[in-house]
Amino acid sequence: MKIAIVDDEKDMRQSISQWLALSGFETETFSCAEDALKAVGADFPGAVVTDIKMPGMDGMQFLRKLMSIDSALPVIMITGHGDVPMAVEAMRMGAFDFLEKPFNPDRMTEMAKRATNQRRMTLDSRALRHELGDGTTIMKKLVGTSPVMERLREDILDLGQADGHVLIDGETGTGKTLVAHALHAVGAKAGRKFVIASCAAHDEETVNRRLFGPVGEGMTKPLIEEARGGTLVLEDIEALPLSLQARLLTWINDQGTPAETRLIAISNLQQQGKTCEDVLRPDLFYRLAAMKITVPPLRSRGEDILSLFNRFAEQFAEEYGCDAPEVTAQEAAQLLQAPWPGNIRQLSNVAERAVLQARRGTGSIASLLMGDDEVAEASMTTEGKPLKEYVEAFERMLIDNTMRRHKGSIVAVMEELSLPRRTLNEKMAKYGLQRSDYL
Repeated sequence: MKIAIVDDEKDMRQSISQWLALSGFETETFSCAEDALKAVGADFPGAVVTDIKMPGMDGMQFLRKLMSIDSALPVIMITGHGDVPMAVEAMRMGAFDFLEKPFNPDRMTEMAKRATNQRRMTLDSRALRHELGDGTTIMKKLVGTSPVMERLREDILDLGQADGHVLIDGETGTGKTLVAHALHAVGAKAGRKFVIASCAAHDEETVNRRLFGPVGEGMTKPLIEEARGGTLVLEDIEALPLSLQARLLTWINDQGTPAETRLIAISNLQQQGKTCEDVLRPDLFYRLAAMKITVPPLRSRGEDILSLFNRFAEQFAEEYGCDAPEVTAQEAAQLLQAPWPGNIRQLSNVAERAVLQARRGTGSIASLLMGDDEVAEASMTTEGKPLKEYVEAFERMLIDNTMRRHKGSIVAVMEELSLPRRTLNEKMAKYGLQRSDYL
């Protein structure tokens, strides 16, 4: 992440720049606000550190300009002794925080980290909202070539075009919220409001007000109004109290057919032996379950496990500035055989820890799997798969990794794997790998 430093005093901006650069930030310095405004736009990938007292456009005027460009841009104000009231006013206008001279450099670093983390989350959220308008893009996030994933994508495309409300269930960590995003993105309401809320995040009174009104502080309208004409997603629908289930059913019935606002209910029921049908009012359950999607658990997705592990490992390797770990044939078999009670979320955690281990030059994927009590215990009772499945999955992973590393260069892949072109082409066709995906 980048830090733009604005100060008319050369020594001050250089010392801030040097310290933040040593802390791992990319810095850019400006002697006046006017020059900084030419470089800091609405999608600026970082935060701004600026002095308040400057000739020409001062820090407060600069802050107003920045807030008009992007009100979510983190701006850290530096103030001299006695200007604290001005800094408080800057906070009211939208500044992220302020530092009073002389300040502790470590505090500056800590503040810059918080500001850039917030900026990263803001930009990620914007990117996701942009993707919601493109069904093709978000469907690509549903990675996998296994039969259950092919069927899931077909169900999303079918139900996405329908008008009815939808119930999504599945184990924790399987990606149910992503499926809700995809249903909206490929449907007739794509581009309209997409509002998401959890029924388990607040007490009954608060959930009632947030859903139906009158709203409390921080909200301008209830969620059923906020989502009007678009999609309302209710996570943890099983936590909705019976009295509010009745009110939700009335709202559904009052909309008629086709519904002006589509409801997607997500069930995350963890009680052993219980289903959503057991905890919802029957009339509400059957209104929702007429269109139902069950997201498959990771353990049923076969070699998708290796594809997902590779993708996560590459992402974390890029984030930590190191190489992704090499997966051995034995480790590939163990990844495939593990039961993954935490599903994709758990696989992502293992991939991140594998990258951190590889960066230190210690450990192995096998040690991580055996060190995870849930995986290790369940692996003891998990039946093995035919050797042919392990061999094919490892072969696919090996070709996939090599194609990614060489950015789709067939010649380089042939040389590294010692495969004739015809054999490589046949295996890529067999495993559904296309050169265009790596270019």
